[in-house]
Amino acid sequence: MLSDPLCTTLGPDPAHRTCALNGYAFQQDAIRSFNDWQYACFYGSLQSAKEPLFVHLSRRKLPDGPWQTLVFEDYPQTVDDGHNTVQLGICPGDGTIHLSYDHHCDVLRYRHSKVGVATSPEKANWGPELFTQTLSALPGLSSPKITELLSYITYPRFVTRERDLLFTFRTGKAGLGDDHLCVYTASSPSPDNSGETSAELGTYKFLGTHLKGVSNNPYIHGLDASPDGKRLYTTWVYREFVHYQGWDDPLDTKHKTQAGPNSAANNRDICYAWSEDGGTRWRSGSQGGIIADLERGESIQPTSPGIVAFEIPKGSGLINQEAQAIDDEGGVHILNRDSLDDGVLRWKHYYLPPDGAWTRRALPYVEGVYGGKRGQLAVSRDGDLYFVLPHHADPVLTILRASKKSHYAEYELMWQGQGFPPTEPLVDKARLGHDNVLSVFTRVLTGPEGKVDVTVLDFQLE
Repeated sequence: MLSDPLCTTLGPDPAHRTCALNGYAFQQDAIRSFNDWQYACFYGSLQSAKEPLFVHLSRRKLPDGPWQTLVFEDYPQTVDDGHNTVQLGICPGDGTIHLSYDHHCDVLRYRHSKVGVATSPEKANWGPELFTQTLSALPGLSSPKITELLSYITYPRFVTRERDLLFTFRTGKAGLGDDHLCVYTASSPSPDNSGETSAELGTYKFLGTHLKGVSNNPYIHGLDASPDGKRLYTTWVYREFVHYQGWDDPLDTKHKTQAGPNSAANNRDICYAWSEDGGTRWRSGSQGGIIADLERGESIQPTSPGIVAFEIPKGSGLINQEAQAIDDEGGVHILNRDSLDDGVLRWKHYYLPPDGAWTRRALPYVEGVYGGKRGQLAVSRDGDLYFVLPHHADPVLTILRASKKSHYAEYELMWQGQGFPPTEPLVDKARLGHDNVLSVFTRVLTGPEGKVDVTVLDFQLE
């Protein structure tokens, strides 16, 4: 069992909203370590006013420095929609910090820091002046095609790829959309007039539409890069589209509701693809051939050969965007749930070893019900797999471990705690893989009247 964690507070959670905004499985990342500092982003109010909300960005010196928090007061967030989260990315090549926020089929909302903020954190006076204002374009991308794509964004994600930073997002609506991929590359340092070297801001490049929906849309569990940045992994489910009155009206907003005809009930199949050149050419299966070359304008299609890892029919409880992780040997791990065992819905661990076949095992000690909150999984420095799982109704958080020694086939109950309102926890995967500390971003009940704080739990692993 794990010892109780060190618990630090980022700030009050806006629990008065109908939809929570801090803690969703598709926030990749909301907490991220780099260069011995940890960063976390969340929404909060200013002082005693409940509305509007503002993006907060915190940092601390590891292992246990105090949190420093800046607030972007120039952008008020007012829409009560759980899709409109905030996520951050860090480019190792130039130390820029990137933020994207407040999207559900909306124009891009994005800002970035000055060069070097994350590579020389002690020199950065932590404040909003380090960042641009909210932008509707990515540096270096200005074509009409890109402008159109960036006008209808949902689920943006940042992913570190060696020294670069990937940016992926969905266009379209629930059940009817595509996923696109861009890469930000740092510029090469050059000497200035004083003889010192300086670096200008890097630029984004559009790689292509790597996942194409056809009367459906892919919902990815995640996008992960190998340590050398060469290989990318992604897994996803498809949601089949159900037509409704007004679905083709450009001004239609019915698809923005939290429930409707195009709900998770229409999710099907778990799919898998990988790229060995950083995201340009995509392959299926363990040793499959190329199924999509983005340089040629191709995309992974629902009919692409070899992409289906598990055939799971609609109505089986399969949820979208739960979690994936890649172990240090290249094994692929997925967390989701289905009811294919005797009709009972259970959380499942789907696993593809580097030189083997997919397996599927139900998780013990926990319940996974349709409509329940999504969990998270991540790999430790020792290669063990950790599951961080919220209860669907009770304020309980559970941590399980599947050890590398057991070939990830045995599950141990490592910790269970009370006081956590149903929230989708997030994990600092970089810190877990480097320092063997499990940092969990979640929400905690802190008062008798329903007061909730955004909190980081630090579990020191053996």
